Amino acid sequence: MKRWMLLLTLFASPALAAETVCDDGQDNDADSMMDCADADCAKATNCQPSGLAENSDALCSDWVDNDGNGQMDCDDVACFGAGITACLGSFDRKAGTPAPAISRPKATTPPAIEVSKPETSSTPSEASLKAKDNDGERNDLLCSDGVDNDGDGAIDCADYGCRFDPTVTICQGSPSMRFSIVGNLAQSIDFEDDVIDTRFTKLQLRSFGPIPLIQNSFYLVSMRAEKTPRLTFALFQVPLGGGHYLNLNSGGGGLSNALVVSTAKQLLGDPAYYLYSAFEQGNGAAAELGGPVPFLPAGRFNYRLFAAGGSGRFSGNIGGRYFTYENTNYTYSVGGQVAANLVGFTSRWDSPFLLSPSPTAIAVRLGAKYDQRAQERYPAVNVGLSARHGRFVFMAEDYYKQELNFGSTQNAYNITVGALLLKKKLMAAADFGQFQASDFENPPDQLQTDLRKIRDETQWRAALHYYFRGNIGLLSLIYSDHYLAANEAGKDDEREHRLKLVAQYRF
Repeated sequence: MKRWMLLLTLFASPALAAETVCDDGQDNDADSMMDCADADCAKATNCQPSGLAENSDALCSDWVDNDGNGQMDCDDVACFGAGITACLGSFDRKAGTPAPAISRPKATTPPAIEVSKPETSSTPSEASLKAKDNDGERNDLLCSDGVDNDGDGAIDCADYGCRFDPTVTICQGSPSMRFSIVGNLAQSIDFEDDVIDTRFTKLQLRSFGPIPLIQNSFYLVSMRAEKTPRLTFALFQVPLGGGHYLNLNSGGGGLSNALVVSTAKQLLGDPAYYLYSAFEQGNGAAAELGGPVPFLPAGRFNYRLFAAGGSGRFSGNIGGRYFTYENTNYTYSVGGQVAANLVGFTSRWDSPFLLSPSPTAIAVRLGAKYDQRAQERYPAVNVGLSARHGRFVFMAEDYYKQELNFGSTQNAYNITVGALLLKKKLMAAADFGQFQASDFENPPDQLQTDLRKIRDETQWRAALHYYFRGNIGLLSLIYSDHYLAANEAGKDDEREHRLKLVAQYRF
């Protein structure tokens, strides 16, 4: 495993320098590998096999295959012998067994982040990092504001949350691609249809990180790979200076976050479908301009302007086109959004899951757009509120549109609450929402495209989440009650009652 990590680092990181000292516990060339872990040290004297058995914490964490059996450090089964703790995460340790010493990373100006590590310790596991962190600094904004937001004694990139959380990009020591997986295995019961099922319900694969040789840039490619693999979202972003940016994306992210936020950040397992289905219908590609609002306090107010076009679909039609009944009308969308941090700091990418009590933060966002679809034309307005305080999370969102061609108004809202019951162990959540549409004043000749899906809905859900492996493993019990009214496309009233037990790994 460590050899693969070495190879990936070599290919992902530009060769800007070399490891100059191979026994100082420092990453001299800022490529995220230090001392004997760095290929530059392959010929160093202290990185040669000693010929000794891998039977101590020191020999099991030196990045050397000392006994020459082809298994290095924690890949060697001998490193799990009695008294050896270097290869055990903190959540696996027996009571009373001391953890190997781990020193905090030094806070420096990105991208030159150094991590000091005693030669006698192994690279810290995700579980051991979570055990030493208050979990409050876990996004690019909080990790660059110069404040110890979670009160654990470490500021910004010196905080384990900033340094090792996969969603934080600014504290990476060197530009490199990163890979993320979210996998859900669900046992479900449908009470209305009396159906019991077991299957993988989600498998999200993401690659993200900075674009090589462009400072403060970012890319993201996300796909779903359950029944039919499909690319769901792609984004390439470059800085324009002064905190402003330009990104080109696949057209799935309008005013609501539901379609672009990772599945690992859905507090009720899935986003509320009615909150975006009639409002965010997807395009082939989009361009977005954003950054801080000029002449206002830095970080308090941010804006987004976007223009999207083409007939792609958010469900993964990247590079293709989608037409119905030979309708080739050009579809496009233009809009903008302003977000205000009223108390503290937050962002649209924050996760609502809490591992520990959080600092107070309240933010609102207001956006509007004009959309032309194959059959529809409509202006729309979106309002959102997110707040967290201590052990509690609150989110509310409302989406409204005025359909111009056929004279229908449509509105959807959703309210979500969450509470951390036991620190790093148990969290409860619930949501409630509705979609309501007025009748068409001037009905279309054909109900095609998304007009066929319009129907009033009411839904409430409740969930209990158990963190069985820090922030990586999650076991969730989710109940949903969903009512769908009859519509003009011939659908009858429907009622759905479902109970799901979902095991999720996200890393």
